[in-house]
Amino acid sequence: MHEMTALTNHFLIAMPNMRDPSFVRSVAFMCQHNEDGAMGIVINRLSEYRLGDVLAQMGLKSDLAEVEDAPVLIGGPVQPERGFVLHAPHGTWESSYKISESICVTTSRDVLVAIAEGHGPQRALVALGYAGWGAGQIEAELKENGWLTVSATERILFDTPLEQRWEAAAALVGASLSNLAGYAGHA
Repeated sequence: MHEMTALTNHFLIAMPNMRDPSFVRSVAFMCQHNEDGAMGIVINRLSEYRLGDVLAQMGLKSDLAEVEDAPVLIGGPVQPERGFVLHAPHGTWESSYKISESICVTTSRDVLVAIAEGHGPQRALVALGYAGWGAGQIEAELKENGWLTVSATERILFDTPLEQRWEAAAALVGASLSNLAGYAGHA
């Protein structure tokens, strides 16, 4: 795969003309991208749940108010019942995938147990579901001007308020989304 199409550890930023309701004004953090397709987690869609709700579904509870009240994101339309924890730094969790030198995605229960007990990763976000693309699909959507791409930053991933992530990610490219055309062109 060419370096310029390897989108792992990048943000996929929905262009203003995005019509798919799952992705309007969204930013997806790309966990994996190769010739077989791509997988990402939308990082700026708030679900109706709090982490305490998710923990309760798993028979867990936290005595920490900041854990119980932590937001849970809508990670994408695929497998919305499955939880994903994007976090830094890496840990020794049962089911983790290393995305970069500092960011991992974990799907095993042990990371949520650690978070509930206050011993989990210092920087983490929890999402239900993920965004998935088949072989060649994301490349086609990029050619159709559906997305902007930029290298991901931990600042946007963990520190930027949800409602500011779409515009903040676009600013990394130097783009103001309100000034972008909704169509592709050629010079």
